[in-house]
Order: sequence, then structure tokens, then C-alpha cells
Amino acid sequence: MTVIAAYLYRNGARVRPVSIDERIDCAHDKSEFVWIGVADPTDAEMAALQRSYDLHPLAIEDAINANQLPKVDIYGDQLFVVARTAHVEQGIICYGETAIFVGHSHIISVRHGSARAHLALREELEAVPQRLAQGVDYVLHAILDFIVDGYLPIIEGIEDEVLAMEQHTVDDFLGRDEITRIFNLRRQLLRFRRILTPMQEVATKFVKIDLPCIDIEARPYFSDVRDHVRRVQTMVEDLREILTSVFEFSNLLEQQRTGAITRQLAAWAAILAVPTAIAGIYGMNFVNMPELRTRYGYFVVLSAISIICALLYARFKKLKWL
Repeated sequence: MTVIAAYLYRNGARVRPVSIDERIDCAHDKSEFVWIGVADPTDAEMAALQRSYDLHPLAIEDAINANQLPKVDIYGDQLFVVARTAHVEQGIICYGETAIFVGHSHIISVRHGSARAHLALREELEAVPQRLAQGVDYVLHAILDFIVDGYLPIIEGIEDEVLAMEQHTVDDFLGRDEITRIFNLRRQLLRFRRILTPMQEVATKFVKIDLPCIDIEARPYFSDVRDHVRRVQTMVEDLREILTSVFEFSNLLEQQRTGAITRQLAAWAAILAVPTAIAGIYGMNFVNMPELRTRYGYFVVLSAISIICALLYARFKKLKWL
């Protein structure tokens, strides 16, 4: 495990570092609390945190396994919150998990597979002591908001790719690789939506339900988190619809092109059928066939073939088959 940061705060200011096996007895003033951030902990190290801060065994198990959907669990006067992080690796959305233990005088974040550390967030909060002094519920909001804000660049990147693909569909036909990419993006967005729905439920619980360690004054902040999740959800749904329309539009263009080629082939086949039929009739070589000894018969037949073929060509051209 890497202990990213572990400090005692009082009135919005950092007081001193703390260790994970150190029991901190904070005053009843909510401005005094411990904020610990760890990444990829071992069982022994989580056990040390459990002993120091009286964390529930089920929450410890979930935090170690790191295979939970976003949720909020209540254990006595403590909260256990699970949020899913997301980042892009080689064009694929990858997910991590952040488990957060919240007590009246402590907040512990346990990260797995997250590409974004909380150091920048911690520095941002420490730069505004008035905000940090408001307690663990405001720190919890800041962490959730930090996680949710990480969703938007991912969706915006996919949006740019999808819009470029949409424009390319108008200008040209999609290739096999592009169609494969469409289906991959649809699967990724579907999976992302399965993360966003419980994330919205988590934010909604903080807004509408009385929870331990969460003051009523903090609810508007969690409402802002919920709004951000809803915005991303809307963008995900819109992108899935655009991808569907791009694929359908590409199919329509392909069908249109196939129909045009079929009409062209049918038109040329009809034109070529005229000389084929006439040549076939006069190529049967029967002795008693009429017009075999006509002086200008050869030229008359060629003229008839040319005239009929020209009339057919003009007709098909007018019908836009050629």
C-alpha cells in the first residue's frame, strides 16, 4: 500500500501527519478531523485502519475486493461510500474504484486502479481553509465531485470522435474498422451508463436522506454532484443515439449505392440485349431465312441496333439509371 497522505486538520489548517495505526481522538468540533488517503492497500494495512478507526468488517472487505458498484452503506454513525473512477487507455474506458470511510472525525479514501490521485484536490482544499474547516462532509463532496468531473473529458473525447465519424459518413462510406469502432464505442457507453446510474443514486441519497456525518447545509453541494452526473448521463445517451444513426445512415448509403449499381447494370443489360438478340437471330445460319440476300441488310441491321440502343440509353439517362 502507498499512503498518499495522512494528516490531522483543525480549523481548515494542516496540523501534523498521522500514521494509519495511530488512534486520533478529535474534539467534538467538526473542523477537527483526520483525512487519510491510501492506494491499493494490503489486508494487514486495512486491518490497522480498522482497529484505529473502528471500521466495519463488511466495509473493509468491500474496500479490499474493489469490485463494487457505486453505493452508500450506513454502519452505525459511520458511512461507507463506493464510487467508480474512469479513465481512457488506448481508446478504451477503464475503471477504478474509490472506497471512502466517513466518520464524524475522520475520512479515509482507498483507491484502486484510479489514474488520478487526490493530491491536487487536497492542495486545492488546503488553499481555502474556510471550506476545509467545514468538516468531513465537505471533503466527501469534494472527492465525489473530483471523481465525477473526471467523467466529462472522457465523454467529450468520445463525442469529438463520434462527430468526426458522423461527418466522414456523410462524405464517404464507412470501412470495416470504423464499423467495428462504432460497436466498440456502443459497448463502452453501455457499460459507462451502468456506472452512472448508481452514481446518480448515491448523490441523490446525500441530497434527500438524512445520513450520519452529513449536515443539512452540505446537501446543496451533493445536489451539484448529482447534476454533473445527470449531465454526463445525457451526453452518453445522446452519443449512443448518434452512433446508432451513423450506422443506420451508413447502411442506407450503402443500400443506395447498391441500388444505383443494380440499376446501372440492369440498364446496360437491357441495352446490350438488343444487339445480342438481333445478332443471335441472324446468326442461326438457316438457308431459307428472309433478308439474307438483301443488298443493304447488314447496314440496315447495324443502323437499327444503333438507333434502338441510343433510344434506350436516352431513356435510362432520363430515368437517372445511367
